[in-house]
Amino acid sequence: MSGIRNKVILVTGASEGIGAALAIRLAPGNKLVLVARRLDKLREVALQVEDAGGKALCIACDVSEQDQCERMVDQAVQAYGRMDVVINNAGVSMHAWFEDIEDLGTFERLFRINVMSMIWITKRILPAIKESKGLIVGVSSLAGKTGVPARTTYCTSKFAMSGFMEALRIELMGTGVDVCAIFPGVVDTEIRRNGLNAKGQKANVSGLSETGAMSVEQCVEEMVAAMESRKREWVMTAQGRLGLKLKPFIPQVIDNMARKALDKEHGGKQSE
Repeated sequence: MSGIRNKVILVTGASEGIGAALAIRLAPGNKLVLVARRLDKLREVALQVEDAGGKALCIACDVSEQDQCERMVDQAVQAYGRMDVVINNAGVSMHAWFEDIEDLGTFERLFRINVMSMIWITKRILPAIKESKGLIVGVSSLAGKTGVPARTTYCTSKFAMSGFMEALRIELMGTGVDVCAIFPGVVDTEIRRNGLNAKGQKANVSGLSETGAMSVEQCVEEMVAAMESRKREWVMTAQGRLGLKLKPFIPQVIDNMARKALDKEHGGKQSE
């Protein structure tokens, strides 16, 4: 059971995958604000949150739109009168080699969803989080720590997200507010298959090898442990942590490992 109790927790991207599983995991004794575009899917998750001993408020929101993010935060804070934890989990992936991308506007599209949503939401919710001496969580990726081929768009957004959290953490020192950056590796969810291809359309396949992918359950357990400890950051998998430590000393080896992580069937250009 989670040691996080009697808290008001906002989770974006809560309709499926990591966001839904995390909301259900945090449900006992807490009040959840579930945020995503599809209200019908959120309501399904809300039923599971309530079955697990929590309360749930569902708010439909397209996080790529600033005004919707701000209205959502206002509604959430007004509904519960406070906010203790905000988990910026909403995101979209993309698999495409840079030279194949047909519309560079996809960089902006990913940036709005993966980065600007966190900035808009955090800015609006910060007074409430400061009042409760709460926790700001951002779900980044190992692709926010090291470059991955055919992930130029995704890496750009996740590196930016990581930089924002690091700078914000330092700004908030002494306020009682902590910023926790989460860096999962390959997790067995639909985010990669729901990601975009070079045309900016839903890819329906993952460009990464799924061998050894972490389960959603394990991912969520590690996230909750990091939140309970209010860690500044948590890099998932021993291999990921080791690779980042070795990167300054053997960068070419780490680059080769990143390249080999591509799925041979759908990754493309593996032999070039």
